[in-house]
Order: sequence, then structure tokens, then C-alpha cells
Amino acid sequence: MLARPGLCAVAASLAFSTALPALAQTAAPAPAPSATPTAAPLQVQPTPAALPLPTVTPAQAQQLRHIIVQGRIAHGLRYSTQAAEVLPGDDAGLVRAALDYARAIHIGRLDTADFQEDWALRPAAWDPLPGLTRALADDRLAQWFADLAPPYEGYETLRTGLARYRLIEAAGGWSAIAAGPDLTVGSTGPRVAALRARLAVEDDGVARLGDSFDAELKEAVIRAQRRYGLNPTGTVSSGTLGALNVPVEARIRQIMANMERWRWMPKEMPTDRVQVNIASASVAVFEGDRPVMSMRGVTGKPGGGETPMLVSNIHSIVVNPPWNVPAGIAARELFPKGEAYLARNGFKIIGTGANRRLQQQPSHSALGKFKFDFNNPFAVYLHDTPTKGTFSRFDRLASHGCIRLERPGELANLLLAGDPVWTPEKIAETVAAGQTTRVPLQKQVAVYLLYWTAYGSASGTMNFRGDPYNWDKVLASKIEARSAAQARSAR
Repeated sequence: MLARPGLCAVAASLAFSTALPALAQTAAPAPAPSATPTAAPLQVQPTPAALPLPTVTPAQAQQLRHIIVQGRIAHGLRYSTQAAEVLPGDDAGLVRAALDYARAIHIGRLDTADFQEDWALRPAAWDPLPGLTRALADDRLAQWFADLAPPYEGYETLRTGLARYRLIEAAGGWSAIAAGPDLTVGSTGPRVAALRARLAVEDDGVARLGDSFDAELKEAVIRAQRRYGLNPTGTVSSGTLGALNVPVEARIRQIMANMERWRWMPKEMPTDRVQVNIASASVAVFEGDRPVMSMRGVTGKPGGGETPMLVSNIHSIVVNPPWNVPAGIAARELFPKGEAYLARNGFKIIGTGANRRLQQQPSHSALGKFKFDFNNPFAVYLHDTPTKGTFSRFDRLASHGCIRLERPGELANLLLAGDPVWTPEKIAETVAAGQTTRVPLQKQVAVYLLYWTAYGSASGTMNFRGDPYNWDKVLASKIEARSAAQARSAR
């Protein structure tokens, strides 16, 4: 069964695909094949014969061992660097280990069974055997393996960050700062000295010694707060203290988890796309692979309202959308408030008895003036909201799974730019008229719902966000467990 639809669930009449192709853009469903006797028979492709394992020279075997041992650490496929890597002693076993390693760095460490239902960002299947066979024949193993990693700067900055944080761990990591009153300019004492020492581990611009909180230290705190996605006040309160006290071991696993998600990405993304970072509740629009718009969003709250990871295409915009209330929310939260409340807030009761449901009319709709539809099995979408206050918060995980947009009208104008009918003036007129209108896009636009909690900047500085859904910890554990299982099976 698919994940439960939350606040964002739409009426059953809204069609959506129940199958999400692995990282392909979700295309319109193909027409069903004709059932008439004259229809051409379906062509079934024969299963290709399995290739034999290639042979390796002693020099190639030694090179493979070096690549696998070093690569599993560099690409975050195993956490510990202390225990020696054990590889099969025979050539056939070594080749199988090389195939497993190639698959892991190209499409991810996880097996199909390891994915959670709402991790619908899935890599396509890939067989490394033909490529490895050619690389051995051409004696170009190093280059072949190097080309398998995700071709994105985001992945490379994480790989650099992973190496740096492993060095930090090897040097002893950092000590937690004791709880106490907020630290700000003018504070002194051992906790300020501990704060300096902690910040200096990640920030070369901090003087490590001293127990006074001066203006220079305030600037260092602001830099740290920005790296951790916190309100940059320059005061160390409980939120900042919590982020600084996350141990380096957890940060390493966080980097490992984000590297794995990059491996699930397609090897080439559309240059025009909408990207949502679920963890930071932020939205970016790219044209020609350049960011042209960004805005704050509101994403799903933990504990049942999580926004799923997925890839699809925005195919239409609904202007003045009604809200078809999910049955659970209607029963728990709305029907108990009585018919007077429902009428006052624009709700219409449809049906009777056990089959009755609620629809909130466009004039009062919780979806605001715009809804951006894309096929997916979770019934989530991007939408406007009449409640704007949440956008001013730094913690914006508050929806039931859908993504609320800070500036939906601007996004609608951008996606419809060039449409001879749907000019900005026409869109504004339609909004003002109040009638529900679906506007198909002349060209569908890819949308990516992603979960990034660690990323590197162009300067090499690591940035971290909270792990609100606990997905980083779960994923890092799955990576290590799968790596251990593969190592056991290869012996």
C-alpha cells in the first residue's frame, strides 16, 4: 500500500500514476494497446545471455584491491577506517567484489529491499559487468572507476568534506559545550573557552584560546549558525548549542547518507527544473541549469506528515483550487467543530452518512490561489497558502506532506512564460474571478523533491541541516549493514 495521503490528498477523481519510474521524468501514460484481432503482437525482447566473469592479471588484481579498499572509504560506503578491509583471495571473488563496488558508487549501496516507501527517488538498474570487462581489456581500470561516481559538484564537495571530517575525528573530534545560560557578547568563563575551541575545529578564522565573548567571536557564531541553517543572531542559545554538540561521528554519517542520495540521482538532470529541499524547506527554480528563482517553502512535519522524496513533472497549474479534505482530517479535526464552523470557513459537505466528505471552496481554500500538479502516488503537490506567517520561521516543517510556496504567483508566471494565452495579466484576471481553472503547461517542467542535510560550499566549507525525519541515521545504518552483508557474501 502506498504512503498515506495527508493534508495534500486530492479527490479520488484526480488521476495520478501509481508507478514512479526510477528517476525518469514521469511521462503521460501511454495509450493502451489495441485489443482488436488485427493489432500487432507485442514484441518480447529475449533476455541477454549472462557474460562470463573476466580474467585479471596479477597487476590488475593488485590494482583492483587498492581501488576497492581506498574507494569504499572515500565514497562513504563504510564508516570505520580502523578495521582492515578483507577482500576475496581468488580472482573470481575479487571480480565480484569489484562489480559490487562499481554498482555501489554508481547507483548506490542500498538494495531494493532497503528503500523506505517514501524514498521514491530510486536509481535505475545498471549492470557493471560489460564496462568492467572492457576496462580490464583496455587496461584502464582507474579511469573507469573514477567515471562511475555521480558527475555533480555537490557529490565532490561531500567527498572532500568526508575526508576532512574523518581527519577531525582522528584528531579527537570536539568536546560538547556544557549547558547553561545563553552566551553572547560580554560573556566570560569556561563555557566561552569551550565555545572558542569548538568553533575553531571547523572555522580557521576563530582564535582558539581565550574565555571572553567579543565581537569577533560573535561573527564566528553567526558564521556557524549560517552553516547549520539557524537564525544568525550571534547568540548561543539552546538551538545553536544543540547543533554544535552533535558529535563528529554523527556528522560523518550524515555526509555518508547525503552521498548515497546523490548516487540515486540521474546522471543528467533537466536544465529546467524545480527543486525542493525538504529538510531545509526551500525551493529553487533552474533555467538552463542556472538558478533563476528561490523562495522559502513549508514541508511535511515529522511523525506522519513527511514529504516524500521523488521525481516527477509539473503538468498543470490549478488557479483558485478547492481543497478536497482527506477523510481522516475531516473526521478528526473538522466535522467535530459543527456545521456552523464548516459553513463559516467555506466547507461544503458532499454526500451523506459514512460516505460524506468535505470540500473547502476556492474562496476559503487552504491551498490558496495556486496548486501545481505533478503525477505521483503520494497525492502531494506544490501550492499557495492563505497563512503566510510560517514563512518567517526558520523551522518550517509544518505541512501534512505537500509543499507550501512563499511566492506561488511568481512561480506560475515563470512556468507559463511564453504561453500566448496565459500572460501574467490573464493569470491575475483568472485569480480575481475566483473560478477554478486548470491551466496545462505547454511544456512540462521537472520537479525534484530531495532531502539534503549536508552539502559543501564552493570554498570547501561544510553546511549541515537538521535531520528532522531521522532519515540520515536510518540510511547510514542501512549503508553499513548492506556493505557488511556484501563483504560476508564475497568471502
